[in-house]
Amino acid sequence: MNYLSFFSVALMLALPAAGLGADTPAKPITAPLPPGHPPMPALQQPPSITGKVLETMDSGGYTYVRLQQEKGEKIWVAFPKAKVAVGKKLSLVAGEEFKNFESKTLNRTFDRIIFSLGPVPKKGAKGAPHTMPAPGSKGARVAPEKISVQKPQKVNAHTVAELFAQKDKLNGKKVIVRGKVVKVSKNIMKRNWIHLQDGTGSAEKNNHDLVATTQILPEEGQVITVMGTLLKDKDFGMGYKYEVIIDNTVIAPSK
Repeated sequence: MNYLSFFSVALMLALPAAGLGADTPAKPITAPLPPGHPPMPALQQPPSITGKVLETMDSGGYTYVRLQQEKGEKIWVAFPKAKVAVGKKLSLVAGEEFKNFESKTLNRTFDRIIFSLGPVPKKGAKGAPHTMPAPGSKGARVAPEKISVQKPQKVNAHTVAELFAQKDKLNGKKVIVRGKVVKVSKNIMKRNWIHLQDGTGSAEKNNHDLVATTQILPEEGQVITVMGTLLKDKDFGMGYKYEVIIDNTVIAPSK
């Protein structure tokens, strides 16, 4: 089976799933989106949005709250799903502002809304939003799982570790790899970002976790075969820097 045949089959499988996902922010006023939610640049002392919770709802993986700020201004803020009580004072890490944002899961449009990383962490708390690793950094890689996924035999495929080892030779070329989806970040920069592992490589060498971008939305735990363009030392900006990444992939589910 050659690349053209694989591409044709994979494209047919991919088309029905294209465009799936939760709420997708409209065009941001300033910067593009990092994994999982609209962006918040790494800050040592993040600015905050504080106010009384007037209304709250959960949808599309986010919690939406309507805050009344100190000077009486009312504003909507969305952040990764969390428990919030009406009437309580809430301080959230400031984020990107979107105008005329359409929430498909809520079936409504917000004239103005801010997407935040979540509540401002207490001093000394672990996992503070502003200390989260950049999406392409070593800290963002998923820990290796105890799995064994065989590479396709009828096509010129590679294992995850082989792609890292041969990145110089394969840079800019079409490659095929099969792996288990261990992480999915949806609708970022008009694409989905998936982490694949096949049991090869190691955490010590940081060659076990491969990121691929695609318009398809696979589920975590699914074993898939992908084909796309290998790029080495790719820097998309905003912390999206990868030693190896497979860009613009098509996906064929593996049995």
